[in-house]
Amino acid sequence: MIAERVPAKKVFGLAIPALGVLCAEPLYVLVDTAVVGHLGALPLAGLALGGVVLSQISTQLTFLSYGTTSRTARLHGAGRRAEAVSEGVQATWLAIVVGLVLVLAGQLLAIPLAQALSGSDEIAAAAVSWLRIALCGAPLILVTMAGNGWMRGVQEAVRPLRYVLLGNGISAVLCPVLVYAAGWGLEGSAVANVVAQVISASLFLRALVAERVPLRPQPSVMRAQLSLGRDLVLRSLAFQACFVSAAAVAARTSTAAVGAHQIVLQLWTFLSLVLDSVAIAAQSLVGAALGGGAQRQAHGVATQITRYGLLLGCVLCAVFAAVSGVLPHAFTADPGVLGEIPHAWWFFVALQPIAGVVFALDGVLLGAGDAAFLRTATLASAAIGFLPLIWVSLALGWGLSGIWTGLSLFMLLRLAAVLVRWRSGRWAVVGAVR
Repeated sequence: MIAERVPAKKVFGLAIPALGVLCAEPLYVLVDTAVVGHLGALPLAGLALGGVVLSQISTQLTFLSYGTTSRTARLHGAGRRAEAVSEGVQATWLAIVVGLVLVLAGQLLAIPLAQALSGSDEIAAAAVSWLRIALCGAPLILVTMAGNGWMRGVQEAVRPLRYVLLGNGISAVLCPVLVYAAGWGLEGSAVANVVAQVISASLFLRALVAERVPLRPQPSVMRAQLSLGRDLVLRSLAFQACFVSAAAVAARTSTAAVGAHQIVLQLWTFLSLVLDSVAIAAQSLVGAALGGGAQRQAHGVATQITRYGLLLGCVLCAVFAAVSGVLPHAFTADPGVLGEIPHAWWFFVALQPIAGVVFALDGVLLGAGDAAFLRTATLASAAIGFLPLIWVSLALGWGLSGIWTGLSLFMLLRLAAVLVRWRSGRWAVVGAVR
């Protein structure tokens, strides 16, 4: 079979705006953290704790964006735009229903959750005051995720970027006004957070209405979306189990080790966003090709995206190898932490080309609707590789080297799984709906 490529301009025309959307929220969190940080240690601790709880919503419910992109892209590729947008309507209904449940549950469980995570009544109280306000934006966060999903599926990459930047930009300006000038303190940060979600979600809702498609709920479509969502949620839980375990082991190693792990892990997370932008382009293009019956083009895009991922990973590897003696000093001056960083740094650097290929093929398989395979591969890689090695490293005192060896094995197992799946071609099932 002769594979068909698509113009590189088309790939990066989807990837670059997607990167902007992915980076918008972390950048806003940095602004929010800087504003609240000047209030003192206690409000900052409350924000950190509440932010962890709120971030789990977007982390665990990614199917509202990634799953919706897959289903929408197939219908778009088949020339059925109205039905493609209708997938967005149903994902939005799901977002509203699930979001309202989360608001109610969050209000009831905010205190016990904060107390369980903090171990301090003062920090728990600060977290609860922020969380109860910020949770009111949960349905809106999910509506924005659904909006990103269907727009990526119909290959509209710029509008979601504008919507998200507008919401977060206004909120970033509003945050210091509410926190300092209005005197609302930590609660002002939470209100600004909700304002960002109101603006972005309203723009996505307006875009749906402008499409002039039926807006009534369709339970059968929502059930199909939830079926796909189940696999993506289980996959996400595997990631969470791995990284929570890694943090726990680092914390039991030494204070310097946990600080070093945090720095390198945040860099890993940021570069994951860069690599994931290429994967998002793959989702849209592969889904559209398969939906339109263009199997050769789907194979061509898969090969093309994989090469881009590998190239980008190699570039990142070279860049971060070159700045190894300089960049860590931008994060800390503590000699103990700086001494621990190399035990994780060179694993982090060497993994970039592997991550580039893995994330690219994740995007290909998600675009093909092959979420069940990705779920199984991720769970197996975590159970066989990462988790056992993490806890063995604690028992044997391997420290950060053991933790990052576990992450390396996890990535290598995932690499083997997605490469075998890609080469098999079994993922390339044509048709508007899988």
